[in-house]
Amino acid sequence: MAAFDPADADLSLASLFTGWALADELQRRLAVDGFEDSRFADGVVFQHLVTAPVTISTLADLLGVTQQAASKSVADLQARGYLSRAADPTDARAKLVTLTPRGQAIIAAARKHRAAIDRELQKALGPDRVESARQLLIDALHHLNATPALQSRRVRPPT
Repeated sequence: MAAFDPADADLSLASLFTGWALADELQRRLAVDGFEDSRFADGVVFQHLVTAPVTISTLADLLGVTQQAASKSVADLQARGYLSRAADPTDARAKLVTLTPRGQAIIAAARKHRAAIDRELQKALGPDRVESARQLLIDALHHLNATPALQSRRVRPPT
């Protein structure tokens, strides 16, 4: 089998593989910071908790999954110390899911590392090229009508 030459990748594959490489580098850096148990997919849940706690049913709706699936994800993240559940003061039957200090810390660390990676790419490739690539990808998001999902924090992996 012949090796794949990245220069042969179309825009879709080039952006996908670059995204994966950037995500892998971020995960590597997070592991060094003590978040070795984190997974890329954790961010799909975290995005809904950054601004405020939500109930399991709301989280399920936002994620587009069943309450059982959302509960399973929350239980896993809770076991790893990123989330907590507490009674909803407005509804005794509901539980609010919130980020713990560890959950807030991983979000802060990820933001710090993404900014550092951007700076490193600018230094290696030139700030104009990095900005042009960023703008091209943003323009593609607009063209594909993908920005509403981003703006409402309803980002999900492709189906």
